[in-house]
Amino acid sequence: MKMHGFTYDVHILWRRLGRHGLPWISAMAVLTLAAPAHAVPSFARQTGEECGACHVGAYGPQLTPHGIKFKLTGYTETDGKGSKIPLSAMVVTSYTHTDKAQDEPPAAHTKTNNNAKMDEASVFWAGRINDYLGSFVQVTYDGISRHTAIDQADVRAVYTGHLFGKETIFGLSLNNNPGVQDPFNTLPTWSFPYTSSAVAFGAGDAATLIDGGLEQRVAGLSAYAFWNNALYAEVGTYRSLSPWSQRKLGLDLAEDPGRLNGNTLYWRLATFRDLHKQAFSAGLFGFNTSIQPDRQSGGPTNSYRDIGADASYQFLGTREHIATINGSYIHERQTRNALIAGGAAENPKGSLNQFKLSASYHFRQTYGVTASRFATHGSRDATLYGDGFAGGSPDTSGYILQADWTPFGKENSWGAPWANLRLGAQYTWYNKFNGTGHNYDGNGRNAGDNNTLFLSAWLSF
Repeated sequence: MKMHGFTYDVHILWRRLGRHGLPWISAMAVLTLAAPAHAVPSFARQTGEECGACHVGAYGPQLTPHGIKFKLTGYTETDGKGSKIPLSAMVVTSYTHTDKAQDEPPAAHTKTNNNAKMDEASVFWAGRINDYLGSFVQVTYDGISRHTAIDQADVRAVYTGHLFGKETIFGLSLNNNPGVQDPFNTLPTWSFPYTSSAVAFGAGDAATLIDGGLEQRVAGLSAYAFWNNALYAEVGTYRSLSPWSQRKLGLDLAEDPGRLNGNTLYWRLATFRDLHKQAFSAGLFGFNTSIQPDRQSGGPTNSYRDIGADASYQFLGTREHIATINGSYIHERQTRNALIAGGAAENPKGSLNQFKLSASYHFRQTYGVTASRFATHGSRDATLYGDGFAGGSPDTSGYILQADWTPFGKENSWGAPWANLRLGAQYTWYNKFNGTGHNYDGNGRNAGDNNTLFLSAWLSF
């Protein structure tokens, strides 16, 4: 049946959910509020397809066009062969070596170098609830901090109708991290590297707010539409979780960002083309908010205006050889009233820019190699970027090279779709860290001293 008009289609979505669907949304909202997408095997069991149908290299967040469509339709696709239990689990273990030992252990129960660790163990409630509802909710035990907490969460209500005579997917996403709901998985939440060391140096000590600054600390609701298999638009807002809610979810209040004001806006526009043997997307995204760090009504705030552009290309061919390119750029404008009032910054305004580019090749969904460039550049502030930074600069840049082997998790592989394993070797080297290449901390440590070898085993079932 053809239906015209976004408002009417959203009304139909809610009507179709009916009295049985709404309690599920309420229950999931309670879980998300009171309580990098992975290749989750429960999705494979639900659809009857191998993980490689949705994920490049049969593992990790890179999505094929089929995977993008599966996420857009709310994780509801099924093989029609009865109900499946929407549960999966994941374990990541690793070994980390840096070129020079750190001055102090990076966390409790770790060493200054050569750390062999169980990084994390996660349980997922991921899959179809009914024709119009689906979920991706992750709870993780952090093997470094030895603590369990809520992780990524994305609960969706969807309906497929028509707009201007073209098929359109209408959806609502309830989630806890700006960008986790993005269907193209090219925003910072799911960008390369898909797994990395929890006891090394990452991409430096400065990052834009949309790049992990609020994850798990907020609850957001957004509405989206995907028109004619080509155009995507989304708009939503977020509210901060109360300290009580964060504690109940297992989150450390020491990392509470504060209270988001009512002007918070998330938006996303993108174009997408699936040409079967190849596919590409390109888009813009933004996140605007003001935060009161002390949560005092009427107190000074810090304002952030993030705007970014992203693009991706996939050569899929016959799926024997798969090549991809993903890139993104984010510009953030900061107004630092609360930081100035607290003596934590000297300049009332500033900016931060982040660039990421990665290219990968996978052979028979088994052997893969990825090369990546990352760079952060921002305005100087000797107070905000003080200890551990050189010259008040947040600048960090470097390269990542990764090779991986996926013996299990492909079509017709042993134990599919229950047994999924990826083994990876990753090396990160820096030409600049926290402002410079040499003596960035004032104690003789160079950017190259942070170069990191990271070996990992990633198991899911």
